Formats: sequence, structure tokens, C-alpha cells
Amino acid sequence: MIDSHTHLDLCAGTDLSSQAQLVGEAVAAGVSRLLTVGIDPASCRAALAAAEAFPQVYAAIGRHPNEARGFDRSDLAELRALASHERCLAIGESGIDLYREGAPLADQERAFCAQIDLAGELGKPLVIHTRAATERTLELLNARAQGVTVILHCFSMPEQLESCLQAGWWISFAGNVTYPSAHALAAALELVPGERLLLETDAPYLAPQTKRGERNRPSYVVHTARFAAQRRGVELEQLSALLDDNWRALFGEER
Repeated sequence: MIDSHTHLDLCAGTDLSSQAQLVGEAVAAGVSRLLTVGIDPASCRAALAAAEAFPQVYAAIGRHPNEARGFDRSDLAELRALASHERCLAIGESGIDLYREGAPLADQERAFCAQIDLAGELGKPLVIHTRAATERTLELLNARAQGVTVILHCFSMPEQLESCLQAGWWISFAGNVTYPSAHALAAALELVPGERLLLETDAPYLAPQTKRGERNRPSYVVHTARFAAQRRGVELEQLSALLDDNWRALFGEER
């Protein structure tokens, strides 16, 4: 079982002993790999520290659109340096967010384009955050991300599923796919080819329906996986093996 997108530092702070409890709990639940994701300089460093501390954990290094205010060449240089770490597997999360607009759109776009280019330069997958910005996000990806492996984190555009699959992108579902109102997302979950499917927690956010109202935790990806297996008509063990294979295919990890 894989949690392809979590935030250990936001779940448990930067104290590694607190994070160890979360990781241990996840491993006990059957989670063999976690990708903890940086959103700003401090959380990127925390992600790398966790990846160094726990063999099951790897890092993604990026600048979230809401943290992109004033993004410049020095910020890009810092990302490039952090992303050179051997435990960094991906760039991001990056993208466009017009829901909160924590940074001006021009800054978000500058940071996003820089990270698309950095992912291509380093040959690492790019983790996408998009909220209330589907059209602009897709425009920039289609214009700039040719040859880049794209992961659509917390997939939120079921109406664009076909075009996303045609572009060769990976589709990652979070706990919100289990919500009773998420009919279109659940339908998309059934349609994604197995070899493009990922599951995530986005912990501490978006706890699955069976844990609704709680702070999400990496171990809770198993609840989303049970829902996904039922919707796709497969056994949980079969889905878990598929997700493990997809991790290896995506990040080039050997058995």
C-alpha cells in the first residue's frame, strides 16, 4: 500500500519522534511507502529530514501556489539544491490556486512554470496542485510540460479525465473521493486505467468518509483504498499490489 502524497510535518510537526509514531502506525496498517511533500522552504527541509530518518519515507520538494509570493531566481536555486537530495523523488506540489489566492496569480504562474522546467531538467515527476483553476493549470501544463511526468494530486477535474489520460498523466485520488456527494470523482476512479492510478491521504487534510471529522493520517489511506477496491471491483490486496507496482514504475524503484 502506498500513500503517494502526505505532509508529515503538518500532521505531527517537525519533531521526528512524533512523525515516527505516524510512520509506524502507517506501516502497521500495511503502508510501505510514503511521499511527504514540501510546500515552502521550511517544509521542504522537514520533508528531507523525514526521508532521511525513515526508510519508508521519500520527499517531494516544491513551492505551493499559496506560498509563491515574490518567487524569484533565488527561490528556484534553493529548490534545485534541495531537489538534488537522493531522497527527493518529485518536484512540487506546484500549480495554480484561485480559491484562496495566497499569492498573486503572476507569482503563482512564475513559480509554476519554473517548477515545470525544473522537473524536466532533473527528470523527476511533477506534483500538481490545482484549485478553482482547472483551465489555466491545464493551459500551462499543455504548453510547457511536454516530456514531464505529471501527477495530478487530489484529482479534482473529473470532467477533464479523458484529456488528462490522453496527455499521459497520473491520476491520484485523496479521501474526498469517498464522500457521498463525490459522485463524479468516484465515477472517474472507476475509469482510470490501473497503470495510471495513485491513492493518497493529503494528510492532515481530507480524511476519508469513515474518518470524517478527524485529522487525516497516512495510515488512513487504507480506508480510501478499501473504497477504491470496492468501486473498481477488485480485492484490496490486488489493488495494494497495483499501487506498489505503480510506485516502482513512477519513481524507478526496483523490487
